[in-house]
Amino acid sequence: MDEMNKKYRSLTVEQAYVKIRHYCDFQERTHQEVKMKLRGYGIAWSDIDILASKLIEEGFLNEERFAAAFVGGRFRIKKWGRKKIELELKKKQVSDTNIKKALREEINQDDYEKTILYIIEKKWNSIKPSTASEYDKQAKTRAYLFQRGFETTPVSIVMKRFLENL
Repeated sequence: MDEMNKKYRSLTVEQAYVKIRHYCDFQERTHQEVKMKLRGYGIAWSDIDILASKLIEEGFLNEERFAAAFVGGRFRIKKWGRKKIELELKKKQVSDTNIKKALREEINQDDYEKTILYIIEKKWNSIKPSTASEYDKQAKTRAYLFQRGFETTPVSIVMKRFLENL
């Protein structure tokens, strides 16, 4: 195990650059992820900044592209709301302008409401009818939606529409 760690610590800047290009080419990455990976290779901070700027110039590292891919994937695949996505991007130290732009461009309002409706229907039907009143079902469903990062206003609008159609 120690031999493997020594191998990473002894990488030259050129070797680390080749590895990090493959790392960035495989999937979109944040600046923070790349810098921490390079640090794990034993590269000095001054060299890390040089390599990061080189990756940006060559198009391997793009925070705006990362934010768009992250928002799209988390919304379409994991069915997360805007707030949860925004918090996760902030944890990854993505800039506020890139977060707002990605949320605006990647999430269509109609699709957002359809997703909320889908989650409401799924959660509503999963709650046992014998143990919960309609009020309890509504409270549990709202709590579930808020946990997934959906905002109060769209949840209320879609929930009202759902309850009218019951």
